Amino acid sequence: MRKSLLLALLFLYGSLLVYGQTTIRGTVKDSQSQMSIPGATIRISGKSISSQTDDAGRFTIDAAIGDALSFSFIGYETTTVTLTPGDTVLNVLLEDGNQTLEEIVVVGYGTQRQRNLTTAVATVRADDIAKTPAAQPMQALQGRVPGLQIVSSGAPGAAPTVRLRGIGSAEGNSAPLYVVDGMFFDNIDFLNPNDIETINVLKDASAAAIYGVRAGNGVVLIETKSGAYNQETQIVYDGYYGIQNPQNVLKMANTEQFVQYITETGSTADIAFIQNAIDRFGANPNNPNLPNVNTNWYDEVMSPAPIQNHNISFSGGSEKTRFSIGGSYFKQDGLLNEQRNDFTRLNFRTKVDSRVRDWLSVGGNFNVSTARQYEGENTAWFRSYFSVPTLPVFDPQNTAATPLGLANAQSLGYRSVQNPFFPLNFIDTRNHIAKVLGNFHMEANIIENKLKFRTQYNYSLGFVNQRRVDQEYNDGVTFNPSAIRRRNTASYDQVWDNFLTYDDQFGKHNLNAVLGQSYRNEYSELLFARGTAISPAPSRAAEQFWYLSNATDFDLNDIGDADDQTLNANLKFLSFFGRVAYNYDGKYLLYGTLRRDGNNKFQQRWGNFATIGAGWVVSQEDFFDVNGIDFLKFRASWGQLGNDAIAPAVGRPTFQENNGAIGDGRVVGRRLYPLFDLITSWETTVETNVGVDAQFLNNRLSLNADYFIRDTRNLAIPIIAPVFRGNERRSEGEFRNRGFEMNLNWQDNINEDFSYSIGGNIATLNNKVRSIGAAPFLDAGDAEFRQRSIVGQPYQAFFGYDVVGVFQNEEQIRNSGYSEEFIQSSGIRPGDLIFRDVNGDGVIDDQDRMVLGSYLPSFTWGGNIGFRYKRLDFSALFQGQSGFSILNRKRGEMIFTNDTNIDANLADNLWRGEGTSNIYPSASGLRRSWNQNMSSYFVESGSYFRLQNVRLSYTFFDSESKWPETRLTFTAERPLTIFNYNGFNPEVANGIDREVYPIPAVYTFGVMIKL
Repeated sequence: MRKSLLLALLFLYGSLLVYGQTTIRGTVKDSQSQMSIPGATIRISGKSISSQTDDAGRFTIDAAIGDALSFSFIGYETTTVTLTPGDTVLNVLLEDGNQTLEEIVVVGYGTQRQRNLTTAVATVRADDIAKTPAAQPMQALQGRVPGLQIVSSGAPGAAPTVRLRGIGSAEGNSAPLYVVDGMFFDNIDFLNPNDIETINVLKDASAAAIYGVRAGNGVVLIETKSGAYNQETQIVYDGYYGIQNPQNVLKMANTEQFVQYITETGSTADIAFIQNAIDRFGANPNNPNLPNVNTNWYDEVMSPAPIQNHNISFSGGSEKTRFSIGGSYFKQDGLLNEQRNDFTRLNFRTKVDSRVRDWLSVGGNFNVSTARQYEGENTAWFRSYFSVPTLPVFDPQNTAATPLGLANAQSLGYRSVQNPFFPLNFIDTRNHIAKVLGNFHMEANIIENKLKFRTQYNYSLGFVNQRRVDQEYNDGVTFNPSAIRRRNTASYDQVWDNFLTYDDQFGKHNLNAVLGQSYRNEYSELLFARGTAISPAPSRAAEQFWYLSNATDFDLNDIGDADDQTLNANLKFLSFFGRVAYNYDGKYLLYGTLRRDGNNKFQQRWGNFATIGAGWVVSQEDFFDVNGIDFLKFRASWGQLGNDAIAPAVGRPTFQENNGAIGDGRVVGRRLYPLFDLITSWETTVETNVGVDAQFLNNRLSLNADYFIRDTRNLAIPIIAPVFRGNERRSEGEFRNRGFEMNLNWQDNINEDFSYSIGGNIATLNNKVRSIGAAPFLDAGDAEFRQRSIVGQPYQAFFGYDVVGVFQNEEQIRNSGYSEEFIQSSGIRPGDLIFRDVNGDGVIDDQDRMVLGSYLPSFTWGGNIGFRYKRLDFSALFQGQSGFSILNRKRGEMIFTNDTNIDANLADNLWRGEGTSNIYPSASGLRRSWNQNMSSYFVESGSYFRLQNVRLSYTFFDSESKWPETRLTFTAERPLTIFNYNGFNPEVANGIDREVYPIPAVYTFGVMIKL
């Protein structure tokens, strides 16, 4: 009886619940443009029930009469509707809430609204990332974030060089810390750009300080894509195929120009080499004084190459669980011919979040990346520049060359082989790269909407298997034996974070506080070996024999399991951190963080990193009533960061054995050797940042500006010890980077069919060395091409003589201010460079050398325009850099060997008598030591303008069509670059151009299909 009564009551209660529930349908649109808002969130207040709008802005949700439904979306004011009897359809209009200011920005261990930030943070979202056809996600940020310098690389799969607000370390890694879903990485070459939802760049110390000792060069936070709750499963294919086209190909001297240059040098040996080429390959039928060979080596070694990317993803969710699963295939072929030169990567990922209870959610993601990279042999670029045009690729008379009858310049009398097809055909370098990233997190609401606890564990496995094979060959003069070198590295990293977040509002006071603890462990292993005289000899047709076990000899000096970078060390870090963000009535903002890091890497075990920030939202004040200004905020911050990416060293004086002779015998003695390295702590960065954020003209115009001073102290640098004149590493260096950054954007919706945007950003950088210990300077680079760090000057500035012209005649030499004795001893002639006599003593010597330029740009900028008309979208991105220099080492290599080719610009503009050139020396002068001194002749401006990206897309079907939503896209990446530098491109990571891989223009056609 009791059971029957209980069942009846339960049935009645359930019937009442069902009866009280109503399925509400409707749409959510922008109140001004009437455009649908996909992805808007609908929540029932006080319940864990929510839904989201689809691509057409439509939604459904089960609710009861009296329930309060809140409608929200980033950039809009939240609207609440209370259900009344008869409500079944709701068409909700959301008011613009100033999209930029209300954006949720990811910061360390949490989020903040843009309007409440007191720090410098830049955000790049998925749509902008997807516009760039590249293997590396950071490439998409070039020109988009002021203060972030991206130096591209054209090699397949190669990561760009990334610098945030200048140089922050003399010997350590100057790249920022990458945090991917909570896991720390030094690079993100394993990530598929299409899997990324947002990239947040924490530019100043106040924003990054919560990451402590790893944040010295800035932090880049990356969130991968997630599914959405209450969303039908979406299946999306997104892919493209395109061509990489070599651009700005450096023009070299052809045979006619080269023969003229050689004749003007007056070198009887080189003139004889020309005759040897005529004798060997025949004379040109139109000019018997020229060989019948005219090889353009750059045309021979490279050609356009394909690039492609294919992604498929499945995402969606129920009321309790959301998921995102995807896979991708990327392939980029290199520009080099003959040699295997490409990059292929496969990615698989899954990300799941679930609300297992009203107060508890759990989730995890799993990302697997495996890649194969065949590296192009960079010496091919070097040889292509220097190989004479009078040499063909193949020479049937070079019968001793095996297994290919390639031409050898030595057969004509030249000192080296030159022909770049020897390394292209007989060197093979392969990297197998694998990365596995796993993440698990759990979040519990202890006090609803106020206090929550989150624990997250990340584990990363990384493996790199490198193999270089030198195949056996004879170039016709020299036999080159075979060799195999293997290098395997493995890394095992884990991070476990636990933190509490308290969020509360009482009256006009708003408080957000985070308190947490983090454990990090990094372990790496290395094994390398090199074997020679492989049997059977390796060939492309028998790759199955390319193993060290087939080596008959081993290089004992090239076998080991540790080096300066990989110590097989087990590094452990324990950290405690906290953050407080407070604002009063949205007007007065305070922000502070503190992190205490412990480690077993350095002698100094613990370090504290603190920051403080403040902001004033002037536009919220009652007295502020300025037409046209919708929002105005001033902010300032100060913070400390650390950089532990340097090698520790705890040395002490040692005794060295020395051999001596007494009488007829050898005596072994000892002497004190006082030189030793001592690096007991990390490098420290202290930064001050002041900024302003503003919105104008009904929030259509936005402004963000920052000025920063960034001092890096305790830099590990080599110093020269007195008396013994040896190098020791000490923490005695200090750099200063300071600059101004500004971002200005305008966007407007004209009507439902047409909207447009235009924007731009600029950044300045002033890099100076402030201390290098007691030494007057710190040298770097080769002795012939000196770089020098001097207090008050840029780090590793190019250093040499300043060229002020070319001597036109003997009279000008006599009136140069040089002493007669110096002129005679130096052998100066007309057609030689004029070096500035800085101290006016009539002699050119070391006292006249000066700073010639820096490879760090003093000014960078970016600009963008875009519009949408119905289903047509267009965007264009421009960017450029100026105020930096490039050392043209290719021209300078003549100091080592002068029987090579020169570029066409130099060949056409050599000094050939009075008034012919005041920039370039004569042909014979190129070979004289006077003109080979390191000088501004070799240091050129690297300034450039680039049309970075153009993208045009058209959507054929939308979500309301019976056909799948389909979008076709055409993209041109780097179609135009304008510069004056005599090279392939002005993007050279370290400023020294010797054998840099060209950066191609990329043209792709893409398709996106959504089911």
